[in-house]
Amino acid sequence: MDDDYPFLRHEFLSALESTGAVTRETGWVARHLTLWRDGELVGALPHYLKYHSFGEYVFDWAWADAWERAGGQYYPKSVSAVPFTPVPGPRLLLAEDVDPCEAMQRLSEACCGEDTSGWHLLFAEQREVAAWQQACPDLIARDGVQFQWRDRGFGDFDGFLASLTSKRRKAIRRERRRIAEQGLTLHRLEGADIGEADLAHFYRCYQMTYLERGQRGYLSHDFFAQLLQRLPEALLLIQARLHDRPVAAALCLQGGNSLYGRYWGSEVMADGLHFEACYYQGIEHCLARGLDLFDPGTQGEHKLARGFAPLRLTSLHHIADPRLRSAVARFCREEGAHVSSYHEAATQGLPFKSEER
Repeated sequence: MDDDYPFLRHEFLSALESTGAVTRETGWVARHLTLWRDGELVGALPHYLKYHSFGEYVFDWAWADAWERAGGQYYPKSVSAVPFTPVPGPRLLLAEDVDPCEAMQRLSEACCGEDTSGWHLLFAEQREVAAWQQACPDLIARDGVQFQWRDRGFGDFDGFLASLTSKRRKAIRRERRRIAEQGLTLHRLEGADIGEADLAHFYRCYQMTYLERGQRGYLSHDFFAQLLQRLPEALLLIQARLHDRPVAAALCLQGGNSLYGRYWGSEVMADGLHFEACYYQGIEHCLARGLDLFDPGTQGEHKLARGFAPLRLTSLHHIADPRLRSAVARFCREEGAHVSSYHEAATQGLPFKSEER
């Protein structure tokens, strides 16, 4: 088990199920796959039967629509992913003495043999993706891009700023000054320092983000309360206060070497507050705690200008029907060419001084 990746911890996955986020009613049926040897558990893969594509963040709605208009049935499908969590990381957990290739081949037979339209492996780390591709070369690869920050030996936030071009350095300093000018202060609370009132306020903010789009958040207050009770060392709450009253919050999860930005919401409209709470505070926390990686969440080219580098991601897909499989494979090849061009252009757009790139 990778202790740096909290999303495959039993505490996290079981909280999703016990609080009702992952159930037949919500369209996620847990069917986790396990490998056993002589009565001993030696491997596990998170696995769900899905009746829609919400909460996955590798968007296949167009595939589903095209197939169903052609008379096919796209749902149910099977997915190996962490629900509602587009954060790259390990998916397959294996004992050290288990052959990964053999394990993947056996698990893929179980995944692809189900009575579904296909199986989808989402947001696995790249080295695991490469291993799956070697073990199961018929899987279709689909490329994407996210943005991550890594410590390059900056030392502190001023060291990070010093690595940027003068224009970007001045812009970030101006954004941070604006926070103080609006009377806002930022506070980082970890684990046991997060009180019930802090969590309740965060949850109101979290739901406001979804309500702005006419939706409800996937996760309940009970889910976050369980995390705080059972996995407190993994929680970092970044709280914005106005006149000592909390008005916005961002909740991150952390491992031994990485920080993961996940949930955000605000009760006020304040210039630059999202950038401060969700990006700059996370960078400061990483530098203060010696964490090398900050993954702030999916999407958002605005991260690029703030030092978050583009990262190539690959999802893998088994499509059962050969007609749909052929169309999906063609689509992914064509899309992949555009993703490659985008990744190259984004890399060139990083705000670091030329010698730092």
